[in-house]
Amino acid sequence: MTPVSDWRRNHSLVLGLVDAAAVIWAMSGALVLRFGTVRGQEELLTVQGEPYIAVTIVLSIVWWIMLGLWGTRDTTILGFGTEEYKRLITASFWLFGLVATVSYVFQLDTARGYVALALPAGAVSLLVARMLVRSYLRTQRRTGKSVSTVLLIGGVYGVEHLARALRSHPMAGYLPIATYLPGTPSERTVDPELMLPNLGHEPSVEALLAAIRKSRPDAVALSSGVPLSPRVIRELGWALADMQVKMIMAPALTDVAGPRIHTQPVAGLPLIHVSTPNLGSGQRILKRAFDLTGAILLLAVLSPVLLVVAVVVRLDSPGPILFKQERAGAGGGHFKMYKFRSMVVDAEARLEVLRSQSEGNGVMFKLKADPRVTRAGGALRRYSLDELPQLFNVLNGTMSLVGPRPPLPSEVETYQSHVHRRLMVRPGLTGLWQVSGRSLLSWDDTVRLDLYYVENWSVAGDIAILLKTFRAVFARQGAY
Repeated sequence: MTPVSDWRRNHSLVLGLVDAAAVIWAMSGALVLRFGTVRGQEELLTVQGEPYIAVTIVLSIVWWIMLGLWGTRDTTILGFGTEEYKRLITASFWLFGLVATVSYVFQLDTARGYVALALPAGAVSLLVARMLVRSYLRTQRRTGKSVSTVLLIGGVYGVEHLARALRSHPMAGYLPIATYLPGTPSERTVDPELMLPNLGHEPSVEALLAAIRKSRPDAVALSSGVPLSPRVIRELGWALADMQVKMIMAPALTDVAGPRIHTQPVAGLPLIHVSTPNLGSGQRILKRAFDLTGAILLLAVLSPVLLVVAVVVRLDSPGPILFKQERAGAGGGHFKMYKFRSMVVDAEARLEVLRSQSEGNGVMFKLKADPRVTRAGGALRRYSLDELPQLFNVLNGTMSLVGPRPPLPSEVETYQSHVHRRLMVRPGLTGLWQVSGRSLLSWDDTVRLDLYYVENWSVAGDIAILLKTFRAVFARQGAY
């Protein structure tokens, strides 16, 4: 029997302690803030005579237990994606919904101020604590620690694709260590560049288990189209359960987010349903409301920054403060996009001379040492401050806070048919392209990220991208 990896056991223990500390801190703080005065101390007992100190202890214990029941400490969701945070918030709201229901049914005189303080304080404390733990975990994974080793089983092409996908996202915590290619000729192997040893070709349960015992992985991943019979896969699953080795099925679905995937068991088969992209009118209205609210708040907070940048641009070089450029928006219509001017006035006229020196991805023009960029413009571009006037584009409805990169009309003319799907939504001030490398991305990666966003949009996803944008801006990766 393969023991559970030490890092998983230790990390779950750390999360349990961190959750307990965050919950106790929040509940105790709410108790002190609500009943800390002399009058508040007189109210420490409810009408029924139940002390709030005991209520605080009980609720803290129940909250901690619910976090475990909701799987927030499941090591398969830690360090990558938003599922950990979603489960944490869901468990917290369910707890206080339960408190409200019990208080109503049994006519308990629960102090609303106490609950109103405890819920947001606890949720924020848990989120901050989990972010700190995740930061430590990601630091570990950058050095190859705290990862789950994976044996890849399947056909050559499926295994290669899966290996590259896992290696391209090391923060997910899966490290391919070997392959097993059942049913393929003995001389076949995966691309040597992957540097993965192959442990066999025999499509029998006994041979597979021998390879698993030899490599001792934390998980076994079956790629799409794995040439194994249903009986062999079923028996393999039973054996892996006894060995405490996780079994991962990797279907041939790419760039499809979790909310669009639904499983339905039929005659023992887990059928996977993939829903169509959420592009209905209700979703568009919700996104527009989110954009307006966010743009107004950001303009209110950043107005001093906008004023300072405007003065710097005016004093740095002759010309207008704002640069207006025609871009392609939703549906392919054109609009004027606003930016703080970061180049000399005749930059557009000098573009053709520099086009042959482009360091972009073949479609978009990019030049690291662009001679047209002004002294102030270089600093503005490094921190994306030149993009801030696009908040006014968000207000007038031509752009969104989050979306695909706004393309030039000349770029749209070169699009292949499928690339036009990125014009189904408004372009964004930021997006997956902004938090994934910006100018360092290839054209194929840019298109893939934009199409992924269009087909898997959600409010939670927009919030996550906005939060990641701040980190990407300060890291300055790919900004020029």
